[in-house]
Amino acid sequence: MEGFNDMKTTQKKSVDNGLHKLFLDELADLLNAERQLTKALPKMAAAANSEELSEAFTSHLGETEGHISRIKQVFASLGAEVPSKTCRAMKGLIEETDELMKDESDSAALDAALIIAAQKVEHYEIASYGTVCAWAEQMGHTYELDLLTETLEEEKAADDKLTDIAETIANKEAEASS
Repeated sequence: MEGFNDMKTTQKKSVDNGLHKLFLDELADLLNAERQLTKALPKMAAAANSEELSEAFTSHLGETEGHISRIKQVFASLGAEVPSKTCRAMKGLIEETDELMKDESDSAALDAALIIAAQKVEHYEIASYGTVCAWAEQMGHTYELDLLTETLEEEKAADDKLTDIAETIANKEAEASS
């Protein structure tokens, strides 16, 4: 029982500081980013020429829905309200993706374009989740750290999968086209 009280004290102490407020703000940003991504991924899957790339986007959509659930669990576990926030970075990345899909719609380079757009998203998410994981660890939020680390690892795996598809399929097809 003493360990539980110590954990509760640690969390209570960290709730009232600037880092904790920044942590919650970044989580709100990530939550909105993931929600935006759930709308973009089906369009990207439909646009992809390669079945493997389309399946990667569809698979990551399921993971993204899990990311949303985990972020909500983090807010709930900390007894925090989920603030409303728009992730302007994700909004911009998705707008860029839409432009690439339009510009490359009839091109053999479409999949390569989709991959770079998706990897920009993944790298943004990897940086953001890496930071909130470090903050969660700093503040002693071990349960929340476990949830966020799971998402971080999925984002890294998605990036690796995109690299593999680029190197084995998309880049070769784009280069071979006239």
